[in-house]
Amino acid sequence: MTEKEKYTAEFEKSLNQFVKELKQYVSTETGEWTIKGFIDVYKNIYTISSDTKIVSKILEIHIFPEILRFAEKSGYKIILAEHQNWYPDLTFVNIKNDNIKFALDLKTTFRRNHTSAGFTLGSHGGYFKERDKEKNIQFPYNKYTGHYCLGVIYTRSDFDDDLSDTEIFQVKDMEESYGDTVDPIGERKVTQIKNLKSITSVIKDFDFFASPKWKIASDSQGSGNTANIGSIKDIDDLKNGNGVFSQLGEEWFDEYWVNYGTATMIKDGNSIKISSIWEFLEFKGREDLFDKVIAKGAKRKKK
Repeated sequence: MTEKEKYTAEFEKSLNQFVKELKQYVSTETGEWTIKGFIDVYKNIYTISSDTKIVSKILEIHIFPEILRFAEKSGYKIILAEHQNWYPDLTFVNIKNDNIKFALDLKTTFRRNHTSAGFTLGSHGGYFKERDKEKNIQFPYNKYTGHYCLGVIYTRSDFDDDLSDTEIFQVKDMEESYGDTVDPIGERKVTQIKNLKSITSVIKDFDFFASPKWKIASDSQGSGNTANIGSIKDIDDLKNGNGVFSQLGEEWFDEYWVNYGTATMIKDGNSIKISSIWEFLEFKGREDLFDKVIAKGAKRKKK
């Protein structure tokens, strides 16, 4: 085992153990999110919208102290992305050997149904292609020992996703006496409740997982108008790292996505852009590897 493989195996083992503990940290015994809302100085609780951007940001803030503890326990320091659109969200640098760096992106998404969820895994252009450059990335891509995702999948509670419907609660054992001051809420209704658990959380039923991003990648873009790699959609496959390339290997993931949308081949007398793993393997003369493609998450193979 090489030094890189040794560090990678240790990091993966620690990361997988860490994510097993996160569910208990963020949820109640009934599976609801422990975050109920925002509190003001008058001890009023303002509920949160189930808007995915709001939920994602608060979830990241919620688990960040645990991530810091994980890093310290594992012998790493964390460097945050210097700009909002930079990759990755977190860089783990080994305290004893700063040549060892791991990229970790936090990915949160809600279940589309009982079996399906999905998200994007970062760009397949820019820093992904020019791996020795520092544009929009904390360190050049090839300076990272590995690239990982920490995934959070949850179920949205049945709420109208309207910010104007945000409710205000005051918990009985946290009541504030306003005295002669003006009611700080104005004309908005404040609902009295017995305890914090009486407030229904906007999300529930968490699944956490960690995986090298190449193991959960599909062969499709994650969004139509940006150069993002899409993940597979099946929740069990996400949790178990059974992506399109998981049997082919990381080298095929890299080569496919570096060439995505630019490589062309002649088929039936026509020049076509290669946009599926089947076409790419055919282009490379490696139809013998078709049986290593996890077809469940791949684009449908053309007859």
